[in-house]
Amino acid sequence: MKRRDPQFERALRRSVRRKDSAREEAVLDVIRRIPRGRVAAYSAVAAAAGYPLHHRLVVQLLRKRGDRLPWHRVLGAGGEIRLRGEAALEQRMRLEAEGVQFRGRRVAAEHILKAEDLVCLRL
Repeated sequence: MKRRDPQFERALRRSVRRKDSAREEAVLDVIRRIPRGRVAAYSAVAAAAGYPLHHRLVVQLLRKRGDRLPWHRVLGAGGEIRLRGEAALEQRMRLEAEGVQFRGRRVAAEHILKAEDLVCLRL
């Protein structure tokens, strides 16, 4: 069996990492641009970043780097807070402090940004 060149292996690994890094930076950029008093769904953030099927990546990035992001402005589909316990209460309190209104357990529709709105914010 023929072995690959070690330099080729390193270059290949670097290129794969770069793609992930670019994808993560695109998602983080969209999250940072969500304005006060507005929210977006995980799927809308992923779509606006150019990766419409990567809504789970949005969740992972918020878990990993949420302390430096406006994490409370990203919700589940339909404007529902998907967190549980004290984290859900904190998210709701932060959103209410920014003027976001709720209809029961969901954010009022006028506060929810769609993927198209988020794309416009990136321009």
